[in-house]
Amino acid sequence: MSGFAKRGSRVRLLCLSSAVLASLYALPAMAGRVDMSGLQVEEPGGYDRFIVKYRDGSTESTNATQLQRSLSTAASTGVAKRGGRALGLEKLRRLAAGGADVVRADRKLDRVEAESLMRQLAADPNVEYVEVDQRMYAVLTPNDARLSEQWGFGTTASGINVRPAWDKSTGAGVVVAVIDTGITNHADLNANILPGYDFISDTFVSRDGNGRDSNPNDEGDWNPVANECYSGSPVSNSSWHGTHVAGTVAAVTNNSTGVAGTAFGAKVVPVRVLGRCGGLTSDIADAITWASGGTVSGVPANANPAEVINMSLGGGGTCSATYQNAINGAVGRGTTVVVAAGNSNANVSTAVPANCPNVIAVAATTSAGSRASFSNYGTGIDISAPGASILSTLNTGTTTPGSASYASYNGTSMAAPHVAGVVALMQAAAPSPLTPAQVETIIKNTARPLPGTCSGGCGAGIVNADAAVVAAQGGTPPVGGVQTYTNGTDVNIPDNNTTGVTSTIAVSGRTGNAPSNAQVAVNIVHTYKGDLIVDLLAPDGSVYVLHNRTGGSADNINQTYTVNLSSEALNGSWRLRARDRAAADTGYINSWSITF
Repeated sequence: MSGFAKRGSRVRLLCLSSAVLASLYALPAMAGRVDMSGLQVEEPGGYDRFIVKYRDGSTESTNATQLQRSLSTAASTGVAKRGGRALGLEKLRRLAAGGADVVRADRKLDRVEAESLMRQLAADPNVEYVEVDQRMYAVLTPNDARLSEQWGFGTTASGINVRPAWDKSTGAGVVVAVIDTGITNHADLNANILPGYDFISDTFVSRDGNGRDSNPNDEGDWNPVANECYSGSPVSNSSWHGTHVAGTVAAVTNNSTGVAGTAFGAKVVPVRVLGRCGGLTSDIADAITWASGGTVSGVPANANPAEVINMSLGGGGTCSATYQNAINGAVGRGTTVVVAAGNSNANVSTAVPANCPNVIAVAATTSAGSRASFSNYGTGIDISAPGASILSTLNTGTTTPGSASYASYNGTSMAAPHVAGVVALMQAAAPSPLTPAQVETIIKNTARPLPGTCSGGCGAGIVNADAAVVAAQGGTPPVGGVQTYTNGTDVNIPDNNTTGVTSTIAVSGRTGNAPSNAQVAVNIVHTYKGDLIVDLLAPDGSVYVLHNRTGGSADNINQTYTVNLSSEALNGSWRLRARDRAAADTGYINSWSITF
């Protein structure tokens, strides 16, 4: 041990990315300022509106003809012709403050084209500055009284990252069919409920004294007799399961009451298929067809075909031809089918209809971001979502309906409607309807890694509402889903050394930027970790400090760090740098990994 006290020191790193440096040095000395920050936010379809400020006293600031001539020159020079036609650029109006002009291109430009045009405009010495006429959104923090109890909508890495998504989409105009036990009267739901249907054909199951009808009200699914439904079935109260699921999808939000919904601008079509002792495959299959806009004999057409179906139901066995035909028909009509994976702590391959092709099978996670102990798992899981202690709308009745209430439930039944709600947010944000295949790809490619543990397989990760919405708007989410990259080669760390050593991980074949919650797992063997400074070096050279001489005389670093890498491209060489900044203790990088 050295003879002097070892003290940690705080390092503040101010870094400019290579792209920003390029923008600073690429323009002529007399050129106007170019503000590229508006290009950091993807606009649906591209960019077509810009703000240009010509210097006071310039000809362009006073003469409309000269202004148009300058705009046309920049447009014809700065952007390549498309289809043999040069870009058109026209002035819309002059701003009241500052005297800048709003100009519009006659077609949408991608990021590269927009940057090229802006640089060409700014190259004119009479231009003071150029900006994107950037789209802004309302910043919403719902005031629902019990929102703080809905951890799945919170801001931790275990949630679905929906709050920033709400500033882009609420699901307005999208219909979600909840195929379940039906619906009960609830002030925190009623405004978002559309006419549904009761598909239960057996009066023993339905309890309403008739067969199929246009009344989807939940009559209760209580079981008064043990062993009535199957061997070992218990006596139980009514669950009001459909009401709970519907609330997670689209509870009325920002009304100072109760809970929020994932896609509170969407509408729910309740489709009743479950009652006393469950429900029949034949009824559920017809419900899938009807909910997605298909024709069912003897049943009036659904006036509000659903873009997404939620099925928080299931049983054991293999996927039947009846289920598969109904699902394929729904998907063929453009409806995404979201299914709960099941609560047997077993492989999802044994759970119907979650094991059917063409569905999005959803596992459940806890508030710690781990797979819930009851949740099914396996390679057939597509995505995970919060499913433990989920607060939503309910009813006080033990048998028949009572008063509106709220309660927390556990299950993959609670996880699936989080995902169905995200699909509604995506469809509302997309410039044109997304196919079910596109929806599934985006959801998987934008998922966040579980901050906790998952044994058996939890799909691509936890659904990431904001990233999925951005991708649906036309952004560029990472391709390939969540992946972990590891370097397990030992690298000795020199004692008391300024430059330190690095271990490199090369990432390729991905597109887009890294997520805001990348996981960096570090395993360093060292006899005094208070000596160490450990940094993550991004491909562009940006430095992210992971460990800065903390921990005193404790041995080793074996920790996973959550790092916001959203400004960094995924592809390139990522490096872990370790520096020993005091004498007498030694160690080595044992292994490290990065997950995004």
